[in-house]
Amino acid sequence: MDSKSWYVYILRCADNTLYTGVTIDVEKRLDEHNGIAKNGAKYTHSRRPVQLAYQELVDSRSEACKREYLIKSLSKLEKETLILQRKK
Repeated sequence: MDSKSWYVYILRCADNTLYTGVTIDVEKRLDEHNGIAKNGAKYTHSRRPVQLAYQELVDSRSEACKREYLIKSLSKLEKETLILQRKK
């Protein structure tokens, strides 16, 4: 098990598309995607501002990457359902 906490997150972009990623620091990563800090993803660069729509704590980087892969394979409707379920 990694000593750090890992998160899977989904961002809602300005064009209403969804971006999924993994990180150990969600707030820092959000700043990067919004251009406040360096190293944001190329995908989100032209779709700013982005907002955090979903985050999920997982046990390790390996588990985070597996979960990210699973979420990325979902349809947009399924991702929207996941986001709504988390907000309840």
